[in-house]
Amino acid sequence: MTDWRPDVLDGYQQFDLPLPDAESAVGEDPDTELVATLVRRLRPGARTRTAVLYVHGWNDYFFQVHLADELLDHGYDFYALELRRYGRSLRPGQLAGFVSDLDHYDAELDAAADMILADHDQLVLMGHSTGGLVATLWADRHQDRVAALVLNSPWLDLQGSWVVRALGSPVIDALGERRPTAILPMPDRGYYARTLHAGLGGEWDYDQTWKQSPGPAVRVGWLRAILRGHQRIAAGLSLQQPILVMAAGRSDVAVRWKETFLRSDIVLDVDQIVARAPKLGRQVTVLRFEDAIHDLVLSAEPVRACVMADLRRWLRAYGPACD
Repeated sequence: MTDWRPDVLDGYQQFDLPLPDAESAVGEDPDTELVATLVRRLRPGARTRTAVLYVHGWNDYFFQVHLADELLDHGYDFYALELRRYGRSLRPGQLAGFVSDLDHYDAELDAAADMILADHDQLVLMGHSTGGLVATLWADRHQDRVAALVLNSPWLDLQGSWVVRALGSPVIDALGERRPTAILPMPDRGYYARTLHAGLGGEWDYDQTWKQSPGPAVRVGWLRAILRGHQRIAAGLSLQQPILVMAAGRSDVAVRWKETFLRSDIVLDVDQIVARAPKLGRQVTVLRFEDAIHDLVLSAEPVRACVMADLRRWLRAYGPACD
């Protein structure tokens, strides 16, 4: 019997997923266990046929309980996966967020899907930002396990990044092979945290040790893994399931703080997201939300209410049955 324990969020439970084949990175203590964490909240009463599995983004973890509430109200059980070296899964001395190959995440995604599908007939996979990239690539290789794919500002392209322009993909590829944990100088002025955290003028209260500002060090091996994932997206995937890609209405980038940051995606280029979306599969719905921020469900009201309403509408039309 699986030993679920109380989570840090009221009403939720968590379970550590062991990763026996995962290897420590250079500089990590090899005796520190690498794990992933599965978080869940089940609808009261009889178990439903369908569950959602949510995968977080870079420098992130699951705390968006209002999203889970919406999906529970729709009739789905809710699960969130905390990848290795993130949030609940991060252990002292580990390199936060680091991975040298996105396919390594198959271990925790496979384990999470096994547990969920042991009690459910259908799985809706949902990913945000980097988690959207990870979820999409896994879904393409495991199409028999995914009934629908929902992407919230997925990171589908790095074209235009100053790092790629300065170094070039071949240099990043070579450095990532030889010195995967070397740190790349990436500016983080804390503007995104300023749009979110209640202590900085935003609306949301979250654990700032699990969602840091400035964020964790960006390492060249991780960026190499991301670039390779983007190359697979650019070549085109063949997902047969219905896919929902959601993005903000506009992006905004500036050296100094602007009030428009509160109504824009200041992390990714939304036009790139929309341009790449049709390459994911045969049935892709693209929705854009004016005045939304990068994590659409953390946008101000009434924008997030619109996001939730459109998500529910799409799930009624294209998602699997609840009962």
